[in-house]
Amino acid sequence: MSLPVKMIVGLGNPGPEYLMTRHNAGFWFVDALANKLSLSFSQDKKSQSELCRYQSGSTDCWICKPQTYMNDSGLSVQALCNYYKIPMDQVMVVHDEIDLPPGITRLKEGGGHGGHNGLRDIIQRTADKDFMRLRIGVGHPGSKDKVVPYVLGRASADEENKILDSFSLALEKSDQFFEDNLNKLMTELNKKNKSESDSTS
Repeated sequence: MSLPVKMIVGLGNPGPEYLMTRHNAGFWFVDALANKLSLSFSQDKKSQSELCRYQSGSTDCWICKPQTYMNDSGLSVQALCNYYKIPMDQVMVVHDEIDLPPGITRLKEGGGHGGHNGLRDIIQRTADKDFMRLRIGVGHPGSKDKVVPYVLGRASADEENKILDSFSLALEKSDQFFEDNLNKLMTELNKKNKSESDSTS
């Protein structure tokens, strides 16, 4: 990945009842990013999303929170990419990841949906899976039949703190989202996560 990001999409479900659920970790991150950049979201009816725009020097990037519910996340992504002529290889999707433990956040380029309904819908509607993913670990409930209630539930206070703390490096290095060195950030995140995993194992 050598292209700067032109759109960052945080995945989640709208509404106060979902606000602090694990499935909304993508919303948590883009809220924190917008706060760091002194931006505020506003409703965009055309794309059924909450949007803000970050412009600085040559940087011009949209930050998006689809308001369609998770299973239709691709509607917002498709609408914005079409309207603003943003190719999918310049999109980064931020989402909860049950295959990573709380406290681990990793950057990945391309791949399948891994059973994540938000990713599945984006891939189906855009016919493209070669976008960046910032994967926020929320842990696994232990069996497949427990996944839905687990991600739609709230993490313990300890796990919630770990999830929020895992944003720190990506937020600190967020300027790299808008440059051409995402590979460097990917390496840094993976290195940090490996050392933290080793220290707790």
